[in-house]
Amino acid sequence: MKIRPATIEDHTALCAIDTVAAEAPERCDQIRHWLASADCHVAEISGTVAAYGVLTTQFFGQPFIEMVMVGAAFRRLGLGAAIIRHIQSQVPSSKLFSSTNASNAAMRSMFEKLGFEPSGQIDNLDDGDPELIFFRRP
Repeated sequence: MKIRPATIEDHTALCAIDTVAAEAPERCDQIRHWLASADCHVAEISGTVAAYGVLTTQFFGQPFIEMVMVGAAFRRLGLGAAIIRHIQSQVPSSKLFSSTNASNAAMRSMFEKLGFEPSGQIDNLDDGDPELIFFRRP
């Protein structure tokens, strides 16, 4: 596995592995925006883009992992954790925040294993599925 900065040339590959993009084409516009304006990283396996992560500072000026997406064919291989660890290494002396839906048990478990702590929740983004906020101390 290799993790590297994402480039605009990765746009098509990122859209292809993003499970939301398959149902919501506007997600590809969001990916293009992330590639242009955020700190985006991809994980490759044998030269194939398998996962990506997005770091922004739009969360009250704090580093925030806005997205971690692992292609369906590459799940349960540790790529999500590897992307998060890589992003952590980019901001070693800062608090780091992220979030996931309460229904996403796999992501909640991964946050716990990586030393993230619960930090609150936001209701009413997705009906009946609150967004849980997590953070990791430097």
